[in-house]
Amino acid sequence: MKQGPIIFLKVVILLIAIGALAAMIRFPQIEGRAANLDLISIYKDPFIIYIYIASIPFFVALYQAFKLLGFIDKNKIFSQVSVNAVRNIKYCGVAIAAFFVAAEAYLFIVQRGKSDDIAGGVAGGLLIIFVSVVIATAAAVFQKLLQNAVDIKSENDLTV
Repeated sequence: MKQGPIIFLKVVILLIAIGALAAMIRFPQIEGRAANLDLISIYKDPFIIYIYIASIPFFVALYQAFKLLGFIDKNKIFSQVSVNAVRNIKYCGVAIAAFFVAAEAYLFIVQRGKSDDIAGGVAGGLLIIFVSVVIATAAAVFQKLLQNAVDIKSENDLTV
């Protein structure tokens, strides 16, 4: 396989990671309820800390995708390490969805009575949940296909 598409996808993954990290650092400083706080108090907010913890699976999934591209580049796509990388991406998608379902529950139970304007947060959360579930489902399908290909390859290697 040519190097160009692999390098392009690796650069895209790095740009996504850098953009997400920059947004995570900048957004709390301009967000509505923390806009008037000092820098230390902004990052003591439990909701912001929760979102930072919830972002860990996102960055792990990006790392696993980067590793998977490395395996493709080395022609090791039909190996157990590739299957493990896709499985980890699936688990990360499920974890992200679970974190945001809990955040949505918090918005509905706790914030609904305090604030009239939770629609933006709910819509954003639902979008993230939907995308995470779609990625987890696609990763599950790819994992099954890759595992079948690895099994067939190992059977053929034993036959020869």
